Amino acid sequence: MIERREAIKRLLANRPRDLFVVPGLGSTTWDVTSLGEDARDFHLWGAMGGAAMIGLGLALAQPDKRVAAITGDGEMLMGLGSLATIAVKRPPNLAIIVFDNGVYGETGMQPSHTQSGADLVAAARACGIANCRDIADGSALDALAGELGKFQGPLFARVQIAREEPPRVLPERDGEIIKNRFRRAIGVA
Repeated sequence: MIERREAIKRLLANRPRDLFVVPGLGSTTWDVTSLGEDARDFHLWGAMGGAAMIGLGLALAQPDKRVAAITGDGEMLMGLGSLATIAVKRPPNLAIIVFDNGVYGETGMQPSHTQSGADLVAAARACGIANCRDIADGSALDALAGELGKFQGPLFARVQIAREEPPRVLPERDGEIIKNRFRRAIGVA
């Protein structure tokens, strides 16, 4: 399996300038932040289950920008209904990327439902998202990373990652600062 930090590093190594990232609550936020603060990242503090829908709203409001909501399996399980809405709206500029380690990392590493057979790729496909990927190795992850500047969405990808708990790298916590920095980056300040 791919280590979390290695996965995010490979995924965003050649990040297109027009790619805006909405990392989910917890580990994906810390992983994105481990690459350095970036004004194009909209961190969610306390918005469990919201990354996919915030990504959808951003993709619809900014059709000339690419948006990647990068979240974990626990948050995606909480927001499964968002996949149906995304499928109905069909934003061509939205990617939902789920880092799946099979545990609820935020609450003590209890097994998540993906360990017991819940299939997030099948759920996304059943909701109507045609472009779905199940990423299990570095070469498939590198291929996904290479598409971030040109994919036709909506795109859903589940990235199988190792169960680990690397040191937390916390981003800015002030919501007003995050909002204003992001608005400037997207050009609506």
